[in-house]
Amino acid sequence: MRHSSLGQSLPGTSRRTVVRGLGGAVLLGAGAPLLSACGGSGGTAADPKSVSLGSNASDAVPKKAFAEIYAAFKKRSGIAVDVNTKDHNTFQEQINSYLQGTPDDVFHWFAGYRMQFFAAKGLATPIDDVWKTIGGNFPEAMQKLSKGEDGKYYFVPLYTYPWAVFYRKSVFQQYGYEVPTTWSDFIALCKRMRKDKLVPIAFGDKDAWPALGTFDQINFRTNGYDFHVELMAGRASWTDAKTRAAFDNWAEILPYHQEGAVGRTWQDAAQTLVAKKAGMYLLGSFVGQQFTDQADLDDLDFFAFPEIDPAYGQDTVEAPTDGFMLSKAPKNKAAAVELLEFLGTPEAEQIYLKADPNVVAASTKADTSSYTPLQKKAYEMISGAKSLTQYMDRDSRPDFTSTVMQPALQKFIRDPKGVDSLLSSIERQKKTIFASS
Repeated sequence: MRHSSLGQSLPGTSRRTVVRGLGGAVLLGAGAPLLSACGGSGGTAADPKSVSLGSNASDAVPKKAFAEIYAAFKKRSGIAVDVNTKDHNTFQEQINSYLQGTPDDVFHWFAGYRMQFFAAKGLATPIDDVWKTIGGNFPEAMQKLSKGEDGKYYFVPLYTYPWAVFYRKSVFQQYGYEVPTTWSDFIALCKRMRKDKLVPIAFGDKDAWPALGTFDQINFRTNGYDFHVELMAGRASWTDAKTRAAFDNWAEILPYHQEGAVGRTWQDAAQTLVAKKAGMYLLGSFVGQQFTDQADLDDLDFFAFPEIDPAYGQDTVEAPTDGFMLSKAPKNKAAAVELLEFLGTPEAEQIYLKADPNVVAASTKADTSSYTPLQKKAYEMISGAKSLTQYMDRDSRPDFTSTVMQPALQKFIRDPKGVDSLLSSIERQKKTIFASS
């Protein structure tokens, strides 16, 4: 869920901790074991009743949830899943060499640019045949999210979660606030909150990834989904007037953000919302993990980031999505295809969600009856979106977001007046990085 450059932040200290099940992990020190296929050049992967799977689900909750999915698949098909689990960050850092070597038949990965990058390099196998079976289980936006640049399918989504503006229902009721749907209403609400002695927007960017998601919201509301994709892929310019317009909009609301954000963790920022000292908080739905008291959690609600340009409305939702891909030359393709077809079923999603309720199903066919009110609302927001984005460090090159964008956005937060030189610097570095393979 969370995001931070190459990896994501997880609970323990950063957002990564929180979203581990969604994809993050604590960085390892030197000497981490190299990522390699568990089946090797022969081994169990060649067994017709076994399929090998490379997994980044190294945290206890998702690891257990996936194990239950694979057990159910074996019971149904008779095919065993030989799981090769590596630390989440190690998996991400070594994924390129892993896929170029002798990878497992199937592997965990992320939707969006990161998926398309490996598909374009020929390091994944198209799975259009799988989608002929599972296509009816997913909304159009999720189908689009699963395709490579060549229009072929390469990804089976399993779970997702939205970014939105979170708030306490009781605080809005106490002060008579209404949920804003337009930019002008949003700014007016920020002004009212400040007058009422509240921090309008809680903010903590110590781990550098929350600002990435903040920029995404403002950019695709200002310039639309297509421009967001072009900018993240390195094709649009950071010195473009459209990009500058997004930063101008951010500068307009930056004074309403919690001061000292670069020195505050996202968890500490969340506590100001818990304590009713802040009126709103823009973050992923994992923010609910900070609401340890059930009454407080029941009081939590959210709304879509407001419309800036009526041409784009609120039809794009940031919804990082995790799932599976088929490697370039699977040793047991028939079994791998059968596994991917099962992973694309509502049954598989429900097994996972029972063990990890912090996310929502990617499928529109999954049973949502056991969802909490927040899960149901998150599900409706995602399934009703025209377009889904993946968060900057998944929609763009991770080396670009970690080495350029994270420090650049922290610099902007400290000094929004220096935006022109900042954008020129970003563009120069982008050209260098995207020119490399």
